[in-house]
Amino acid sequence: MANTVVGIDIGSASIRAVELVDAEKPKPTLVRFGRVDVPLGAVRRGEVIEAATVAGLLKKLWAESGFKTKRVVLGMGNQRVFARDLTVPRAPLPRIRESLPFLVQEMLPLPVSETILDFYPTGEGMGEHGPTVNGLLIAAVKDAILANVKAVQLAGLTPVEVDLIPFALQRALVTRPRVAGTVALIDVGASTTTVVVAKNGVPEFVRLIPTGGDDLTAALSTRLEITALQAEHVKRIVGLGTTANDAEHHAQLTVIHEVVNELLGSLRNTIAYFSNTRADSPVERIVLAGGAAQLPGFGAALAEYTRLPVSEGEPFSTIGVSRNLTAEQLRLHEREITVALGLAMGSAA
Repeated sequence: MANTVVGIDIGSASIRAVELVDAEKPKPTLVRFGRVDVPLGAVRRGEVIEAATVAGLLKKLWAESGFKTKRVVLGMGNQRVFARDLTVPRAPLPRIRESLPFLVQEMLPLPVSETILDFYPTGEGMGEHGPTVNGLLIAAVKDAILANVKAVQLAGLTPVEVDLIPFALQRALVTRPRVAGTVALIDVGASTTTVVVAKNGVPEFVRLIPTGGDDLTAALSTRLEITALQAEHVKRIVGLGTTANDAEHHAQLTVIHEVVNELLGSLRNTIAYFSNTRADSPVERIVLAGGAAQLPGFGAALAEYTRLPVSEGEPFSTIGVSRNLTAEQLRLHEREITVALGLAMGSAA
């Protein structure tokens, strides 16, 4: 079916996929979704390390979930992807993209020849030498993208697009739901926290912070001398509590607050930077997403740090759902499949 596509979100712990029909329509339909666990070391921070292993997992996912198409959209969004503001002389978009290698070398931490470059326009302006186009420069490490594409092709699938995960998130949680004003979407994942600021649904700013829920798990495990599984349990039960019941509880709270406060400080500074550089459209509110953001008390702490209202994203508010899926299934898996949903939506962009 030409109008059917699967968005694939490849993570270090699992692969999530969503099949969407009529992505180009105002209300596409979610027909299937699935996930499969990834063995340790096969994927590192979203980059495929063991292509054959991941290809086998994708075949298993297709067989178990019953996906009906082999057309897929891949997401990239780890520390091997860079996003920066860029203003260029006004020109047709194809010409701007052709000129990027000559314009951005000094902005990149590695040679242009080792990257894949793209430009997303966000608006127009007037510079010293004439009309300009403002936008976002996206630079991804070429080897990282090719490794993921190779794994997908080994599985017999056809990648029709590689999209930036921050854009997929804002598409599903801000643009499609028509969230008005200047909104900061914050997705706290396992290894990366993504910040996308969108104005009336158009992304204007992207930052990837190399910190996520796994960092808190590791800190608890190391400092309290407990297993990773026990650390996960402590994280989910204790959260950002304020009153300790005993010495053990106090030690747990101390580690959690130290690690999380550092992330909260980075998020506050990121939002402040955007608002200070765009005085005419400061961030008005925050939409929160990501499994690690479910740490008890995180949303309230983020609101206190930033002094902005915080609400959770609603990825299913603007899509139809197949009759073979239940509301309970979606509720249980909503957070883990949001990226894959946004990637599938982007196939119509």
